[in-house]
Amino acid sequence: MTALLETGGLSAFYGDFQALFGIDLSLEPGDCMAIIGANGAGKTTLMRAIAGTVVRRTGQVSLSQRDIGGLAADQVAALGVAMVPEGRKLFPSLNVEENLLIGATVAQKGPWALAGIYDLFPVLREKRHAPATSLSGGQQQMVAIGRALMGNPRLLLCDEISLGLAPIVIKDIYAALPKIRAAGASVIVVEQDIGQALKVADHVHCMMEGRITLSGRPADLARDAIHDAYFGTVSAGTGHAVH
Repeated sequence: MTALLETGGLSAFYGDFQALFGIDLSLEPGDCMAIIGANGAGKTTLMRAIAGTVVRRTGQVSLSQRDIGGLAADQVAALGVAMVPEGRKLFPSLNVEENLLIGATVAQKGPWALAGIYDLFPVLREKRHAPATSLSGGQQQMVAIGRALMGNPRLLLCDEISLGLAPIVIKDIYAALPKIRAAGASVIVVEQDIGQALKVADHVHCMMEGRITLSGRPADLARDAIHDAYFGTVSAGTGHAVH
């Protein structure tokens, strides 16, 4: 099967500061990949590098074998990559429905429209005319996810979608992922919550200091190896700690 997304030797820079070092990833169509790691590990930078919002990046990024590494963010979005950013970044002057419709400006053909978003998150139908920033944190996160889905993406990038939310709200948010995947999108989830990531992902990659320190299927990753990769120094891709 041809990979939907591949990166090869992907590095990224903020000015003279290098934030990513040679990231190699492959995501199959329909799969969910989780990127875990502590604050500052490079997870968000990786999402931004894929989405084209980090200007200085080197190495390969391909979508369905098309090189997108040199494209700007709007061009990447037009090819079917949508990002749910950390912190949601809703438009405070717009109501819920207006925020959702913003996502349709780069829409591909596909299953998602307002009716589908409201079926996925029924509370948004009730609050569609309310200012988006008047909603609870969990409801705002639903708006951010819905806005991204309105573009009918092939690849949905979710950056820290559970951050700061109550456990019951996180459960509701993650309950939507199987429906999103069933509708045809592949998903990359950035998470600090290791347990949550292991539950939803087909593959997990742990990052530390801009490098991948552990990779594998959740069932194949020992908890002590994950702990070492998350908090310590490991040999990239092996799961064996380097002391």
